[in-house]
Amino acid sequence: MAWVHPSFVRAAALPEPWRSRFPKSVEEAEAWKPMSRYRALSSRVLVVAQTRVECAWSAYCDAVPGVEHRSEYAAVLNTGAKLGEAVARVLFPEFIDVPYAD
Repeated sequence: MAWVHPSFVRAAALPEPWRSRFPKSVEEAEAWKPMSRYRALSSRVLVVAQTRVECAWSAYCDAVPGVEHRSEYAAVLNTGAKLGEAVARVLFPEFIDVPYAD
């Protein structure tokens, strides 16, 4: 029997619609694209959640210029501070069935 990466096993066990949003094979992982969501805490502070290929998600927070959040949220993923799981789950309840990345 071939070895299967634990992330693929976790993804296969998720309820829909999450099961179809995470890769369950190497081929799917190579073509996979993350899903991002953002929330404004104020006009100049964004929190951004993004799924990760290993069948998990993380959330980050950072200051932004506050001009156009749709174009500013990507920078938060690169420079923001990672939120603790408890706070992240309050801000993004839609990820309730997905593990939070350590």
